[in-house]
Amino acid sequence: MTALPKSPPPRKLGLVIDLDTCVGCHACAASCKEWNTGGYPGPLTDQDPYGAAPGGTWLNRIHSFEVAPSDPEASDSAAGGGRTVYFPRSCLHCDNAPCVTVCPTGASYKRVDDGIVLVNEDKCIGCGLCAWACPYGARELDAGTGVMKKCTLCVDRIHDRGLEEAERVPACVAACPVSARHFGDLADPNSAVSRLVAERGGYDLMPEMDCAPTNKYLPPRPRGTAARDIGAAQSLQPAEAAGGFLGWVDRMLSD
Repeated sequence: MTALPKSPPPRKLGLVIDLDTCVGCHACAASCKEWNTGGYPGPLTDQDPYGAAPGGTWLNRIHSFEVAPSDPEASDSAAGGGRTVYFPRSCLHCDNAPCVTVCPTGASYKRVDDGIVLVNEDKCIGCGLCAWACPYGARELDAGTGVMKKCTLCVDRIHDRGLEEAERVPACVAACPVSARHFGDLADPNSAVSRLVAERGGYDLMPEMDCAPTNKYLPPRPRGTAARDIGAAQSLQPAEAAGGFLGWVDRMLSD
């Protein structure tokens, strides 16, 4: 079996995902598929992509959940009504990664310098033990290659000194149109991602599994106060007609 690093890595590179901001557009999943198909873990094969039952390997998936309203009589989210929360899911690069310790060949391993969990595909036999051990469902067997695939944090991109520093982020982070995904060193309490976690109450997914995931999630914020609760009018009132030349122009354009 594979052993985890004996001491915590000096850096813990990972993601902070803002569930309040994510709109479920799947840009992160599409960019992840595109980059990684030609990069470090490529290819990510598809099966019968244009047939009746298409399938394929994805390293990032987005789920949607309908959250019940806190006030059953509320008619809108601002007044406590229900809402849809989009939940991106990929490998969390856990400190206590069970996918690593169950691997019989040493194919799964955790890097000692930055904490990223990777798969050596030359050693992988596709037994699926890592997928069974992962409580987050973050591993997928690529039917085209017969080996296990997982998020690599775009390791071939984030350490590429040939890229501008601003571009050395995972493809999913670069593609997110609403900046719901943040990348950085979570071992550094002064990093931008660590400050986000501290300020917004970031949390571990399923902490009861004792996997100590590196990636964190930021909870959705409460919706804003309803207009009627702050004394706003229930409906817009008609404006008084303007006089003079501007009033004539307004009347002409309104006809």
